[in-house]
Amino acid sequence: MAAAAPAAAAASSEAPATSGTAEPEAGDEDSREVRVLQSLRGKICEAKNLLPYLGPNKMRDCFCTINLDQEEVYRTQVVEKSLSPFFSEEFYFEIPRTFQYLSFYVYDKNVLQRDLRIGKVAIKKEDLCNHSGKETWFLLQPVDSNSEVQGKVHLELKLNELITENGTVCQQLVVHIVSCHGLPLINGQSCDPYATVSLVGPSRNDQKKTKVKKKTSNPQFNEIFYFEVTRSSSYTRKSQFQVEEEDIEKLEIRIDLWNNGNLVQDIFLGEIKVPVNVLRNDSSHQAWYLLQPRDNGNKSSKTDDLGSLRLNICYTEDYVLPSEYYGPLKTLLLKSPDVQPISASAAYILGEICRDKNDAVLPLVRLLLHHDKLVPFATAVAELDLKDTQDANTIFRGNSLATRCLDEMMKIVGGHYLKVTLKPILDEICESSKSCEIDPIKLKEGDNVENNKENLRYYVDKLFSTIVKSSMSCPTVMCDTFYSLRQMATQRFPNDPHVQYSAVSSFVFLRFFAVAVVSPHTFHLRPHHPDAQTIRTLTLISKTIQTLGSWGSLSKSKSSFKETFMCEFFKMFQEERYIIAVKKFLDEISSTETKESSGTSEPVHLKEGEMYKRAQGRTRIGKKNFKKRWFCLTSRELTYHKQPGSKDAIYTIPVKNILAVEKLEESSFNKKNMFQVIHMEKPLYVQANNCVEANEWIDVLCRVSRCNQNRLSFYHPSAYLNGNWLCCLETSENALGCKPCTAGVPADIQIDIDEDRETERIYSLFTLSLLKLQKMEEACGTIAVYQGPQKEPDDYSNFVIEDSVTTFKTIQQIKSIIEKLDEPHEKYRKKRSTSAKYGSKENPIVGKTS
Repeated sequence: MAAAAPAAAAASSEAPATSGTAEPEAGDEDSREVRVLQSLRGKICEAKNLLPYLGPNKMRDCFCTINLDQEEVYRTQVVEKSLSPFFSEEFYFEIPRTFQYLSFYVYDKNVLQRDLRIGKVAIKKEDLCNHSGKETWFLLQPVDSNSEVQGKVHLELKLNELITENGTVCQQLVVHIVSCHGLPLINGQSCDPYATVSLVGPSRNDQKKTKVKKKTSNPQFNEIFYFEVTRSSSYTRKSQFQVEEEDIEKLEIRIDLWNNGNLVQDIFLGEIKVPVNVLRNDSSHQAWYLLQPRDNGNKSSKTDDLGSLRLNICYTEDYVLPSEYYGPLKTLLLKSPDVQPISASAAYILGEICRDKNDAVLPLVRLLLHHDKLVPFATAVAELDLKDTQDANTIFRGNSLATRCLDEMMKIVGGHYLKVTLKPILDEICESSKSCEIDPIKLKEGDNVENNKENLRYYVDKLFSTIVKSSMSCPTVMCDTFYSLRQMATQRFPNDPHVQYSAVSSFVFLRFFAVAVVSPHTFHLRPHHPDAQTIRTLTLISKTIQTLGSWGSLSKSKSSFKETFMCEFFKMFQEERYIIAVKKFLDEISSTETKESSGTSEPVHLKEGEMYKRAQGRTRIGKKNFKKRWFCLTSRELTYHKQPGSKDAIYTIPVKNILAVEKLEESSFNKKNMFQVIHMEKPLYVQANNCVEANEWIDVLCRVSRCNQNRLSFYHPSAYLNGNWLCCLETSENALGCKPCTAGVPADIQIDIDEDRETERIYSLFTLSLLKLQKMEEACGTIAVYQGPQKEPDDYSNFVIEDSVTTFKTIQQIKSIIEKLDEPHEKYRKKRSTSAKYGSKENPIVGKTS
């Protein structure tokens, strides 16, 4: 999963919530900022029936991208030689800006030419809720320039009475094209837009054209055009000057936006059509309009024969109120670990009533982790799992609330652990070209299976050795949890000497290390998806490591592989020393001793990737320019290099010297997705490839430098160019910043978690699941009244209700708190709907206006 780093903490620091516990007065939320936070998670499952090549080789090498409007924010791995590629890639990221369409493009990879877009699935933002949480097959639509539209236009229309030179009176239509906002990037860069303005009718098509605006997605045209709309012969004097009805019904203004192609063909960016009859009752009209595709934009080819794409999409938009509103709900949730039985707690009930437990797990884990309540809660729900486990060999193998909570906990707190343990070896594997294929059916011509087997054994041994020696780097939270699991498993199966190990290995090997090895990109251990051969190598290594952990912990004499070639390969590892090493490692990470990370003495790799930076010096012609560089951030320094893997850094900024990390206004260089790293020398101006990536870099740079003593309180949101700051026009390069810096996170918080946002998410989940909550409440009443045996399945047979009285009380508390939270949310929704007038920039007009 191209899991983008969570932006909630960054958003929280931009708009810090007011502290305190007093209940706010009615209407107080109107005067405080409500944060609107968007996120997207889901899965790109597979495509089928893609168009084959016309030649003898009909297969394609396919990948899929996710785009906000036309800005790519995620890309899957390439699936080779298939017309029904199986991607199976999960994604999660915060959405840092407004958008109109969420689009999924299926591409055919081309090494020599530009990748071919096979088709797309485009979903309007307002329609995303119709697909939330459901796997759906979508027909691929054709892709052409006429349908690739985003942005909006600000337009003013007026009718004037005009007296000609011979004294007759005419009507004149005045068209003022003010500006545009949010035009797409062209080949990753801001476009060179211009507009054509046409008055169109049955027998006329008068067209005029604006000037070209260079390198901007938000052009300010501010140009006025005049059109004569009635002839003097058709004019009759009236008490109020109006256009003739028969004329006005037939005329419309059409605005077409284009990207100036210079020496190549201009690219269509979208159009709007406004009937002149909007002026029937008023002599002036001004509004924002969403750009639309051409009328025939989607009629260029059949849509049935492009293939289909299966997606699972969950888009959320949270309205986060000031902090004090969430006090009661937060308190109730944080009491969950102490509730007896745990199934009667608010946190457990949330997991019971959500359609998808994953929806509940992420905010619950983050909130409980933030308040050091996760270990007791996870222990309690795991104990509930153990009651239903009859066979020690299947311990913690299901997808319960307990296992999902622990999975999510390991992802959050185990990132550093994975980096110091796995990353060096994964880098070696991904950057080498050693073949490790040992399946006789998949061997390529010229492959030597014995050499491949030795290569694979070398990697497995090296990785295994590193893992079993890494216990001192295992986070304390994970160790405490594993200790609890081990104790409970021993109590549940007292006659099984191996269960104390399998209870821990089922998480740390099966759900942690093995998953990270097979998909390093998902865990931010590699910047890009590995190629097909490397993915195959990682899969074989992951299978072996997973089985080694399980086999060693259970002390089995044989492996559980289905494939004969893997059984033969695994015989190399069926030695006592592997069993001893696994048990020693599991003993160490499931002890109660506090662990001190051995990785702290070495710099920890945090993030890397390709971006553009503005030259620090001057070029030969005296102008600063932008160059593509490979950036690498560790816990000690930010460096950039000419190419990936280069050992020699062109430039280095020690983390301790970073004074602030902030967004940079687009107007500085007419470039999107820019941020600045302000340090002891000149600010470093950087352009990321998309808005999600920019957000991730700002977030991780802020986190790694938040404890620096000399952090700035104010900064310049724009650049220093031509002798002055563009934002405040101060001439001194050392002038104090004109805008407050983003608030830092307290140094004693190890994991950045926006608890208000997480609590708001939980409130939303309870609200969406009120019907199920009501059914659970009714089930508690039924159980309390009738204590006899259940003869037939009923409405509450799927709920875990151990204590109906305690569960009933908790549900009553939940409902009461949700009702109180509904009030400020409803007030905000009403205020938002009335404040954004139809036709405003926030709520632009879609299509024609009659």
